[in-house]
Amino acid sequence: MTAVRDNTPLLDSCRTWAAGSPVAAGPSLEVARAANSRVLFASSEMFPLAKTGGLADVSAALPTALAGLGVDIRLVMPGYVEALDRTRHVGERIPLGDLNGLGIASLIPARMPDSGLPLWLVDCPPLFRRSGGIYVDDEGRDWPDNALRFALFCHAVRRIALGATGWRPEVVHLNDWHLGLVPALLAAQPNPRPATLLTIHNLAFQGVFPAEVFPHLGLPSEWFTTDGVEFYGGVSFLKAGIRFADRVTTVSPRYAGEILTPEFGCGLDGLLRARADDLVGILNGIDYDSWTPEDRAGLPHPYSVHDLSGKHLCKTALQNELGLEADPDVPVIAYISRLTEQKMADVLPQIGATIANEGAQLAICGDGDHSIEEALRTLEPRFPRRIAVRVGYEEAIARRFLAGADMLAAPARFEPCGLMQMYAMRFGTIPVVREIGGLADTVVGHQAHMQCNATGFVFQPPTAPALAEAIGRACALFREPVAWRAMQSRAMLHDFSWRRSAERYRSLYVELADRDDDGLATRGRTSASQLCLTAP
Repeated sequence: MTAVRDNTPLLDSCRTWAAGSPVAAGPSLEVARAANSRVLFASSEMFPLAKTGGLADVSAALPTALAGLGVDIRLVMPGYVEALDRTRHVGERIPLGDLNGLGIASLIPARMPDSGLPLWLVDCPPLFRRSGGIYVDDEGRDWPDNALRFALFCHAVRRIALGATGWRPEVVHLNDWHLGLVPALLAAQPNPRPATLLTIHNLAFQGVFPAEVFPHLGLPSEWFTTDGVEFYGGVSFLKAGIRFADRVTTVSPRYAGEILTPEFGCGLDGLLRARADDLVGILNGIDYDSWTPEDRAGLPHPYSVHDLSGKHLCKTALQNELGLEADPDVPVIAYISRLTEQKMADVLPQIGATIANEGAQLAICGDGDHSIEEALRTLEPRFPRRIAVRVGYEEAIARRFLAGADMLAAPARFEPCGLMQMYAMRFGTIPVVREIGGLADTVVGHQAHMQCNATGFVFQPPTAPALAEAIGRACALFREPVAWRAMQSRAMLHDFSWRRSAERYRSLYVELADRDDDGLATRGRTSASQLCLTAP
């Protein structure tokens, strides 16, 4: 605890700020134990401070839900320009000094804008205060020093984990490859150390860098092996996290099973199978306060499951906004996603033509692969008043699309969880999804002989004809108003709130916090077969 003594003059205000998240009394021993759990939650992005995808949404909503369950949770993320500008700084800067030769950094105590949760911003201006994106420059190219940027972030998280702020967590919850070095750095630390939990949001993003990076990471030289962090001649931050974390989670039960196979394991399936007993699939939730059809500020006509008249008006407003024919009897299919091959955006030109020729409308919102963007831009002039393309993504536009569309096309070649299909159901917009990963865990497919529980439509082969056929089935039901209204009600009433997911994470925190000094849980661990392959 030397760092605490050295920083005592600077930590007085920080200790007040770090007094903790609200603690809720509970009836059970586990709830009482969880109320005392101290958790550091680290992510490279958090909404509304920085966002490129669903990771940011999860990193804002899950800690809020956990705090509501009594967990003492603190957040940490890089000090990007936007994050520094959008937060309220509430304490004196805490110097960390030079972090393994990667740069001089400090911690800025702040509060999250909406939840008010305690947040540390890791400030290293040369690495994080840049124009461009979080991971890419103004031209959309990866920052060439991303390995060093996120290695420094990991070293800063390690310092917090070991008590540099005067508050010491029992569990460090790490998200995706950007934090993958932290379990390795802490594993090299003599006990006692906090337990580590790594959540894989997308196994395809692995933080792979050339071998020349390894000497700068601060890891023992003997760990550059296939049993350590070496990955096909390079270094993988994500592999380091999977190898050394005490527990590993991913964001849906089905995806947790899929990544154990060569088809979806992205070269890490062997390591994941070796860690299968420590792998847990926990379905993501969504923020019901933020994503609601009753949003009077963000929607032209709010509505609810009890009165959908506002949704019909939102549809007309969306058709007018996008230059589509304003016809309530024409089904509007929305596609809101990154324009990538993973999301099957490359089949949209073919699908768009089919939808338009069948008399429906297609509204596309997203950005990504430039070649896909250009191909989609050719659709509007070919099918005026039938297809609208908006390249780019904004939360406000996504909400208007969801409120005004009848269906959401959410195909994917693989999908760890997916949030948009859950947002769509919340808005009474029927999802059409591929039966894979988190999509399969969240959407109950319509079958002609079994309709009572259906909340959407599913297809299996990742092909344009299969997607078109599923959209055709959805359009056929759309023309049956009573059956369509019943499906909308089921979808809107399905509970995807964060509470159940947060309760499962809380249980993991308790288990990890109770492990002994050798890193072994004193409580029995639950096997992957029990937790990974059964949807909550």
